[in-house]
Amino acid sequence: MIDPALPLIDLHRHLDGSVRLETILDLGRRHGIELPAWDVEGLRPHVQVAEPEPGVMAFIARFRWMTAVLVDLEACRRVAYESVADARQEGIDYVELRFSPWFMAETHGLDPAGVVEAVLDGVSAGARDFGLPTGAIGILSRTYGPEIARRELEALLRHRGRIVGLDLAGDEAGQPADLFVDHFRRARDSGWRVTVHAGEAAGPESVWKALRELGAARIGHAVRASEDPALLDYMLERGIGIEANLTSNVQTRTVPGYGSHPLRRWLERGLLATINTDDPGISGIDLPHEYRVAAPAAGLAPEQVRQAQRNALEVAFLSREERDALARAKAVALGSGGAREAR
Repeated sequence: MIDPALPLIDLHRHLDGSVRLETILDLGRRHGIELPAWDVEGLRPHVQVAEPEPGVMAFIARFRWMTAVLVDLEACRRVAYESVADARQEGIDYVELRFSPWFMAETHGLDPAGVVEAVLDGVSAGARDFGLPTGAIGILSRTYGPEIARRELEALLRHRGRIVGLDLAGDEAGQPADLFVDHFRRARDSGWRVTVHAGEAAGPESVWKALRELGAARIGHAVRASEDPALLDYMLERGIGIEANLTSNVQTRTVPGYGSHPLRRWLERGLLATINTDDPGISGIDLPHEYRVAAPAAGLAPEQVRQAQRNALEVAFLSREERDALARAKAVALGSGGAREAR
């Protein structure tokens, strides 16, 4: 159950994995993109996961129709704006949206720097129009290798003051973190916080590299970190955040099922683990679903769910003043009777 006295926060949400089916259809019609179906229910099985995929890269292939309709910068701006709108509709109080400019630009040969500007404009407009504090996280997609990642980084650095952090995502098993050490040194020097996808398609050594070589303050997924007790001790001692994605991890076969997910054990150990959506448009879920359905299925008791909520506020890429303001706003809303009922 979601505690209405605490902010509801999503820290690991790909905006290019959150495109509405209706938007895919609309953009497809406008721009003459050949889609596999021309109605929502016909398109759904081509985009959303119904059964677990063979692995992470097969899951990523589901992005195909989302990126297929990113034909121009206005389309990029639109999907960013709608991602904020949808997060607000879910009852989220703060969201961090992450995106890879090269991944979004590649299909139609867009300028990655233009994609960054369009996405940030859409995020800013959505945050303003829907009253939802939103942080933007840039992604370097390691799938393309270090040189393309360098070009992504340059595009992101043009707008460094509008971005709160940098992520490394994509082919974790094929492109290890040590190829990107210089990229992340530059990111840290620019004042960004660092989060890294690790421990999903590779083992605990991938998490160690993310922490020691890239300077990660948070780890996305981190499932296989549990194979190394010393690593968990290290993460606990240093207050490393974990961005858990329950349904996504089941759908990519990172875990056999909800009951096998290590989130409950992480919380029992005191790790700063959180609950997030990953790619809600592909997984066919929202954040309330992850709290109401996935978390209990993973064995979390109500107090552990609340603990995950508290952890999200603690490890968000916000200043202490911003965290305090978010908590105060929630308390005021609850006191005035404006809080939503616990879901």
